[in-house]
Amino acid sequence: MIVSIVSITPQRIVLASCAVLSVLFAIGWMTREDPGEKPLLQVLGGGFVYNYRISEMHYGFSAVVSKPLASGSIIEASFEDPAGGAVHVVRQRVSPRTSRYALHSPPVRGVEAGRPYLVAIRVLDRLGEEVLWARDMDFVSQVDGAIVPAVPLIIGAGYHSNPAALPRGCIKLPCRKRCGFTGMGCTRG
Repeated sequence: MIVSIVSITPQRIVLASCAVLSVLFAIGWMTREDPGEKPLLQVLGGGFVYNYRISEMHYGFSAVVSKPLASGSIIEASFEDPAGGAVHVVRQRVSPRTSRYALHSPPVRGVEAGRPYLVAIRVLDRLGEEVLWARDMDFVSQVDGAIVPAVPLIIGAGYHSNPAALPRGCIKLPCRKRCGFTGMGCTRG
């Protein structure tokens, strides 16, 4: 069956285009993500951070606001204290300038490798009275807190060795031959 050019009319082209657009619209409607089902906050990732230079360990997460949130709303995170003390509560206000936020605990001690530590995340209204969204997460450290030095290894902006962290008698870098302490200098002979 051969269709002649005479049977193709502008009305048929418009009808065929409308039919194709209707099918594409229906497919798009069926596969869309409903914004009402999205959480207010999407946690992108998190974990423990160990900074051996300044002798600190903390943990936290980064998140992005995925639904419109009133300016001045509060993102609150309660971090479990690995040493067994009270939870560390950190709050940050939502700003129209950014949709990405990073919250972390103050420095912690007593972290055990492989043990989950609870973080309770809440989004509060601007007065801090009503909970708009909440989620609990666990973070696990792969490094034991026992390796964190008692004092920082460096001091100052120039990354100078901390004399309190050097072995007794050592005052500068390097002096491997004299004291056998690799990477540290010493005055011992």
